[in-house]
Amino acid sequence: MGHHPSGYASLTSASLRDAIKRLPNVQLRLNSPVAILNPENAILGDGTLVEADCVIDARGFRPSSAIALGYQKFVGLEIETAAAHGVVSPVIMDASVSQLDGYRFIYLLPFSSTRILIEDTRYSDGRDLDGGEIEAAILNYARLKRWAVAEVVRRETGVLPITLAYDAEKFWGQAPQEVPQAGMRAALFHPTTGYSLPDAVRVANLVAESWPVNSATLAKKIRSYALQWQQGQRFYRLLNRMLFRAAQPERRHLVLQRFYRLDQSLIERFYAGQSTAADKARILTGKPPVPIHKAIACLREAPFLSKEDA
Repeated sequence: MGHHPSGYASLTSASLRDAIKRLPNVQLRLNSPVAILNPENAILGDGTLVEADCVIDARGFRPSSAIALGYQKFVGLEIETAAAHGVVSPVIMDASVSQLDGYRFIYLLPFSSTRILIEDTRYSDGRDLDGGEIEAAILNYARLKRWAVAEVVRRETGVLPITLAYDAEKFWGQAPQEVPQAGMRAALFHPTTGYSLPDAVRVANLVAESWPVNSATLAKKIRSYALQWQQGQRFYRLLNRMLFRAAQPERRHLVLQRFYRLDQSLIERFYAGQSTAADKARILTGKPPVPIHKAIACLREAPFLSKEDA
């Protein structure tokens, strides 16, 4: 892949929690499942009533017939190696590994000369995740790299939604009108990478600009922001349909292999969800790695949704 001067930032749930803990005006309640959310209060699983002028629901992804999905599944092991591993920069995709369960790649994030996160990611049609099998595959990858694993410091695992088609009006019509939705709950994530952090920051800024505010007013603001935002995401959903529905699962890596050879600033704009018209043309031109008749069948978004309602 070669070295690129792009910065790469990451945070863990622990580092985020520590930052929140330091805020003087925030009270953190851990392991407190919510039973019911209302515009003026939240009722916790143990019956505790928490009252507030503004209640925001960010309880994770809400499945809906208004959104058709593929999945990005991953298991990551942060390991301490016995000797220096030699990886200097993050490796976003090493797809030279065998292609299992769709498109598979390894992602490497070095934290120190002997600490590295190895993540095995698969773009799959189904959401089932066999953690043990993937963990074994990661340790095997480390063996092939001749890294002696001194210790597995941390494990992470997840199944992220990848949007193939989306009827935003319908999705928001199914959400409570008076309680603001945020994060994955509001389907605010990059349709192709599944990452939700940049959108979470944008919504946090929207909340800050509106503060103080009540639930119903904020719900309307976030909703109109989200409806507008998704229009700019159509292109990414089209690419996802090409990747998941037009490309044979074992050939999906060819689509991405070509993408990562494109201009670096184009790739940065893609990750930011800000591809220009020229970027889109560049991504779609050239010899298509998918059969053209299958690609044409992917052009329209609606057919991918209607069958789920029938």
